[in-house]
Amino acid sequence: MSTPRRRPTQQEKEPRVATQRRYPDELKERAVRMVHQLLREDPGDQGVISRVARQLGIGKESLRAWVKQADVDAGCRPGMTTDEQAKLSELEREIKELRRANEILQAAATFFGAELDRRRTK
Repeated sequence: MSTPRRRPTQQEKEPRVATQRRYPDELKERAVRMVHQLLREDPGDQGVISRVARQLGIGKESLRAWVKQADVDAGCRPGMTTDEQAKLSELEREIKELRRANEILQAAATFFGAELDRRRTK
């Protein structure tokens, strides 16, 4: 006998909003500080990120990415800073919007150009 399927709740049906974050910023900052402090105390320790992640109950890959991004933002590691990423995303959105507006204007010009041609031939 199979068990009946459970109906998804309203919360499960709706897509998750991008502004909701799994971890608060304070927790991220604290975790990164802990990792940096432990690495300063023992630079050869390879298990720092796993240990801190386990202590704080967060994913070790999430913590690894936060530490990497913090190093980039501090200038200790090459890469795109958080501010640069935000600016790039903003510019990409603007480009997308401008391309869409351009397509609309081209379609309108084509439409009105064809309308003018029809009037001339009559």
